[in-house]
Amino acid sequence: MENLFAYGSLREEDVQKTIFGRILKGIPEKLSGYAVKQIEIEEEFGIETYPIITPTDDNKDAIHGIVYELTLDELQLSDTYEGNSYTRIQVPLESKQLVWAYSAKV
Repeated sequence: MENLFAYGSLREEDVQKTIFGRILKGIPEKLSGYAVKQIEIEEEFGIETYPIITPTDDNKDAIHGIVYELTLDELQLSDTYEGNSYTRIQVPLESKQLVWAYSAKV
């Protein structure tokens, strides 16, 4: 199983049902040293704004999210959902757990 830290739309039940065919059970968690910023992505009908985590190197900055346990196949489905503007990276949570999260593709 794989652990994914979600801070945006992947926390929404309707999105989970669409992507994974089920509602995920998760645990609240905190990612320190990062902030949520906005990224603009060109979509079919214009420019849309989406959240993105960005390292700040300041542990006072933190993002509250949810950690979900996914199968490898489900993790790959989430990669497809996030699209070409995001990349999956490993981040250390406040609990010292190393998990996957999505950040801006560099």
